[in-house]
Amino acid sequence: MGISNKLHYIDWIILSVTLVFIVAYGTYITRKNANVQDYIKGGNDSKWWTIGLSVMATQASAITFLSTPGQAFHSGMGFVQFYFGLPIAMIIICVVFIPIYHKLKVYTAYEFLEGRFDLKTRSLAAILFLIQRGLAAGITIFAPAIILSAVLGWDLLTLNIIIGFLVIIYTVSGGTKAVNVTQKQQMIIIFTGMLIAFFMIMSQLPANITFKNALEIAGASNKMEVLDFSFDLSNRYTVWTGVLGGTFLMLSYFGTDQSQVQRYLSGKSVRESQLGLIFNGLLKVPMQFFILLIGVMVFVFYQFNPSPLNFNPGANEAIEKSIYVEEYQQLRQEHINIENNKKALFADGFQIEEKEQIQDLNTRDLALKAKSKVIIDKIDKENTLDKIESNDKDYVFIHFILNNLPRGLIGLLLAVILSAAMSSTASELNALASTTAMDLYKRNIKEEKSDEHFVKASKWFTLAWGIIAISVACVANLFDNLIQLVNIIGSIFYGNVLGIFLLAFFFKKVNGNSVFKSAVITQILICSIYYFGIYKLESQDLEPVVSYLWLNFIGCILVLFFSLAFVFKSINRQSKITLIVTSLVIFKITYDILNDVSLNIIHVLSLIVLFFFLGFFSIDKTILNEK
Repeated sequence: MGISNKLHYIDWIILSVTLVFIVAYGTYITRKNANVQDYIKGGNDSKWWTIGLSVMATQASAITFLSTPGQAFHSGMGFVQFYFGLPIAMIIICVVFIPIYHKLKVYTAYEFLEGRFDLKTRSLAAILFLIQRGLAAGITIFAPAIILSAVLGWDLLTLNIIIGFLVIIYTVSGGTKAVNVTQKQQMIIIFTGMLIAFFMIMSQLPANITFKNALEIAGASNKMEVLDFSFDLSNRYTVWTGVLGGTFLMLSYFGTDQSQVQRYLSGKSVRESQLGLIFNGLLKVPMQFFILLIGVMVFVFYQFNPSPLNFNPGANEAIEKSIYVEEYQQLRQEHINIENNKKALFADGFQIEEKEQIQDLNTRDLALKAKSKVIIDKIDKENTLDKIESNDKDYVFIHFILNNLPRGLIGLLLAVILSAAMSSTASELNALASTTAMDLYKRNIKEEKSDEHFVKASKWFTLAWGIIAISVACVANLFDNLIQLVNIIGSIFYGNVLGIFLLAFFFKKVNGNSVFKSAVITQILICSIYYFGIYKLESQDLEPVVSYLWLNFIGCILVLFFSLAFVFKSINRQSKITLIVTSLVIFKITYDILNDVSLNIIHVLSLIVLFFFLGFFSIDKTILNEK
């Protein structure tokens, strides 16, 4: 049974007014778009703060504000390492990507590829983007919808349609400018809501528990371990995975993904675009740290207050109707006993000598949660109708909001979640439509058309992609692990696309045919690596050969390697040395994988050496000075 009755009419008013204002304001302020320049590039009048907030809003989907606190609740602060490569990527994009895009006055990132290579390479990169971002747009809608549906009892299909069409209204009407304008309002709402949530959590802790005490309690439960310097590349969240794999992911996402490129192509100048990205690079990591800290404080809050054994209300509902209800009740009672023991320990505040006892209680509680998930998974296998998710991390924060915040603030935090979903979806639809209109439609029609025609075409493509995204959202319950799926889909495609762009920027002698063939071969190999080296192993509860984040790096290296191999005779001596080194490294890593040897520090060092060869010895810097 849903708990929508927890929503007071004040919450409904705040939620409704917020969403209506965003849609109405975005539609009204950008209702006139005279030409393609206005519709796709926002008239090129965006200031750096608009660009910075828009870039952040595009990346910060509802998943960020639902899943990230839950991630910290369960696993601690280590997830922040995922973003360590972002500032590095921002600097590279500001120095290389932005000046070239602005100099060439492109509408999309892929337009640049035709001038450098050929039409088929441009079309291939555009199609790869459309596939991965089209799927991601549907998941961006579905992920918050399914959580809100489960918790509030709202109809899932209705939520998908509402979120989708609210976004479609102002995105179709105003294009890029509408997206940029509304994202400023959405980020203000998001920052305000999260700050209020943090202070509300702290205010509800016992009077004798200070912020320092709260951090000590979290630390005693191993929630404050921010940095992991281990070389276990199957671990998604380490310093090395974040810096190396994360850098390539962020380079791909911010440098070649049209949903982000379109944000800073609207800049008034190169300087405004660069400042916007630097602003994002400086603020994004602290923002993620803060959101994770909120999740850690929610964990501390539940050390003093009752919490469910599993936060997913749908799972609890299914258990009550199953034959496992008595077994689950026993686990729940043990969970309550552990909570009472913790409260007794914390009665006089936190004492450092109690750390071992706390850790022992947490270990026992984790074991109970693991047993509860086994029961839920059994019910899920026996249930042929609906998916029952045993992983409850996405439900932790929304459970806290609905059960512990006063009326009015619940509506505000729900507005935060839906605003985040709308901001990301709007950017994605805007980019999908622009890429379809400019890279496929306009480029492949023979007769001349007016600007008005392409503006109308872009609007129709926006509507079409919106309907596709809603359709994907409506069937997305057929898939598991939706939160990770967005990043996995991106990692499968991003490395390849980034490699194409690096070849375009730096390797002057590589031609279009070589790049096209290399990109096709690389995409097949990356899909194979993911399926056989990650997905199949994880489905059998085995360690993957490598974390999916490393697919970004591997894809980039492979497309560079194959392209250089195809033009070996015509490239310079330095590039030949690079190719030989690359060959040796790839051969060594492939040999180890085939012989069931996991990636280790030797492989990491080899990849770093390879990176330096590729980045510093093979580039043709003259292209940076060419038009």
